[in-house]
Amino acid sequence: RRGAGNCASNPIAPAPDGEPILAENYVRAPSELMPAIRRLLHDMVVVDTLDAAEDLIRSHPHLTAVTAEGDLLAAHFAHGGSAGAPSLLEVQASVDEAAAELAELSVRCAELAEAENAATERRTEAAALVEELGERRRAADREKSTVAQQLGRLAGEARAAAGEADRSAAAAARAQDALEGAVQEAEELAERLAVAEETPVAEEPDTAVRDRLSADGANARQTEMEARLQVRTHEERVKGLAGRADSLDRAARAEREARARAEQRRARMRHEAAVARAVADGARQLLAHVEVSLVRADQERTAAEAAKARRERELTAARGTGRELKSELDKLTDSVHRGEVLGAEKRLRIEQLETRALEELGVEPAGLETEYGPHQPVPPSPAADGETLPEDPEHPRNQPRPFVRAEQEKRLKAAEKAYQQLGKVNPLALEEFAALEERHKFLSEQLEDLKKTRADLLQVVKEVDERVEQVFTEAYRDTAREFEGVFGRLFPGGEGRLVLTDPGNMLTTGVDVEARPPGKKVKRLSLLSGGERSLTAVALLVSIFKARPSPFYVMDEVEAALDDTNLQRLIRIMQELQESSQLIVITHQKRTMEVADALYGVSMQGDGVSKVISQRLR
Repeated sequence: RRGAGNCASNPIAPAPDGEPILAENYVRAPSELMPAIRRLLHDMVVVDTLDAAEDLIRSHPHLTAVTAEGDLLAAHFAHGGSAGAPSLLEVQASVDEAAAELAELSVRCAELAEAENAATERRTEAAALVEELGERRRAADREKSTVAQQLGRLAGEARAAAGEADRSAAAAARAQDALEGAVQEAEELAERLAVAEETPVAEEPDTAVRDRLSADGANARQTEMEARLQVRTHEERVKGLAGRADSLDRAARAEREARARAEQRRARMRHEAAVARAVADGARQLLAHVEVSLVRADQERTAAEAAKARRERELTAARGTGRELKSELDKLTDSVHRGEVLGAEKRLRIEQLETRALEELGVEPAGLETEYGPHQPVPPSPAADGETLPEDPEHPRNQPRPFVRAEQEKRLKAAEKAYQQLGKVNPLALEEFAALEERHKFLSEQLEDLKKTRADLLQVVKEVDERVEQVFTEAYRDTAREFEGVFGRLFPGGEGRLVLTDPGNMLTTGVDVEARPPGKKVKRLSLLSGGERSLTAVALLVSIFKARPSPFYVMDEVEAALDDTNLQRLIRIMQELQESSQLIVITHQKRTMEVADALYGVSMQGDGVSKVISQRLR
């Protein structure tokens, strides 16, 4: 049933008498397209049923038959059309599937409704949170404005306070300078007085002069105290005047009082200046006496420093001489100590050698010295590794030589080195050798047993390989012979065979399946369609069944990918297998169910409980 372009086609219906009719008779198209349609629908006829199509193709292989249901059948291919009316089982299965899907959708709808409600609640909570955050932000902005105003006001007050503090600090600095000047002057006077009192003099001064100086010092200290009091009073007055400066400017009486107080203060200052001049005169006299005392003290100090330097030089020289003597004594002590230590070591070494000579050689020290002392000649040394001694006994190499300590120490070191290379003597060497010899004998016997066992296993493996090769070869030949016949029945006009990948080694060879459906040249399974590959696999399975029959076979939806034509061919083969074996087939195809002796199905009703349904057909 085909059309092209704007071709108009009528529903296909065969002739009333059941005779086939050419498909091109059912097509109506413009005259310029009819030649192409006739060429396209060449040798294509319309029949009533699939059986009529098979009979027609069997008698006329060059034709292509089309049924009213849409089945397309030719000599080398077949294509299934629409199926017939669904059965009761299919309808019930569809209803059950729809009910299950409806239940799933109901559950899904309930879940979506719950999710929508939860999302609505979250959105409401989020809106409330946004409103709360907005209110907090506005409150923060208002608080920020208030703080800014307070900061401005506090900044103004701080600037005013800073100005007032600067003015107060300037007045206090001036008062402090005056106080420091007076205090410094009083301290200088007191220091001079103390120096004068502590400085020793060569002769005792006059008592009258000393009393006068003491009186002057007491007057100076009194003057200093009065000056400190006056300075403190001045400082307090300066602070009070600074606080009442504005009121003095606004009131004249206060100004006159201030002038009077200033006059009184000037008078008092004149009096204080007179007292200060008197104190200064006394201080100058005291300074003169102090200067004389300082000159004398300086002379005495110079003399003392010269004597001290002379004594220090003498002490340094004495200390240097002492260090030299101490170093010489240490050297002598160390030398004596080293001599004593070396002597003790030599004596200990001699005692050890004498003890060793008695223990190892059994020779007294006197006899050892007599026989092997330095006055005795040294016998010739044995040949070293790889060295050949001359055969002449008169050769100097074979003659004794005089004792030379350096040469003999060198020989001793070489001998000790060779002795160390030999290692320690193992007193258990014989026992270990016997144990190792016994273990070697045991392992040798075990090795012989293993070799014998290996030979036996290799013989068994060889026999098993021969048997496996024989059984596999027979099974392969039978299966290959059956495969060619079964493939020819499932693919009329096609060719199929089994090929060994390594015919020379039947134990490791693989098996390739070559399949060439009718009308195709390909042989590889990967280039075939899904249905052709499935049918080829079924052909191989049936070939194995026929080559090595079994009491029963289990097949799980082997015909799921087959169309009606190929399914009919497979059903015929199944019917042949039914004669000698029992088939258990899991299928959804109605035509497969029709040839069965009994049907077993599992159905689940609305209560969710599975039930087994059985029906015997024959």
